[in-house]
Amino acid sequence: MASSPTVLMRLVASAYSIAQKAGTIVRRVIAEGDLGIIEKTCATDLQTKADRLVQVSICSSLARKFPKLTIIGEELVVWVDPLDGTKEYTEGLLDNVTVLIGIAYEGKAIAGVINQPYYNYQAGPDAVLGRTIWGVLGLGAFGFQLKEVPAGKHIITTTRSHNSQLVTDCITAMNPDDVLRVGGAGNKIIQLIEGKASAYVFASPGCKKWDTCAPEVILHAVGGKLTDIHGNALQYNKEVKHMNSAGVLATLRNYDYYASRVPQSVKNALVP
Repeated sequence: MASSPTVLMRLVASAYSIAQKAGTIVRRVIAEGDLGIIEKTCATDLQTKADRLVQVSICSSLARKFPKLTIIGEELVVWVDPLDGTKEYTEGLLDNVTVLIGIAYEGKAIAGVINQPYYNYQAGPDAVLGRTIWGVLGLGAFGFQLKEVPAGKHIITTTRSHNSQLVTDCITAMNPDDVLRVGGAGNKIIQLIEGKASAYVFASPGCKKWDTCAPEVILHAVGGKLTDIHGNALQYNKEVKHMNSAGVLATLRNYDYYASRVPQSVKNALVP
């Protein structure tokens, strides 16, 4: 099934439509005023009513349209994060929030959709909310205006809520001009492709395959690169462990500059 370009484009088109519907659900839950927050593993690992409703909506829609697909099957695997940036969602930092649908074939991320439900939310009461960014390797990425950080500037985007000494040591070694601390892996990749940051550095376990699959495709489709802290490509087959245990390093340009500055002590501490 996955070897057919026609099937892949049908799946991407469905994911685009489903992601837009998911964005509507995310906004509706906020408007209703009851987030239904529960803690999953700790106070910074939250789940809301929107997470649960979007997960059901995405999985049921894809299962109905592609009954042989395994959602996380065959060689084609779909990785879904119904609400990336849940903590920020509960705190009203709505531009950090995304819905992520990533598609992998034989372990490689090949297509992705990012819905940003509250894009444009600070533009006033009459603004049209939300946008959907999508991409396919070899075809391109769409739904945004590609921009780059000015030459010579080193601006790092990193975790807002999961800081650690390893993260701090790694960022310090890169001698950044500025550090942006925001929520959501999808949001951080959007910062890279829109010229707000030059590198996404997360020298820690924590984010998972459903956080990186879709964003990786968007970044790679415009010439960027996303790996673990050691420089290894991430794998997305259905048997792979979900945790990105060796962290994340991503850039739109100048990947080698940042990769060469990762301290050996950080690499030693993060086992792939």
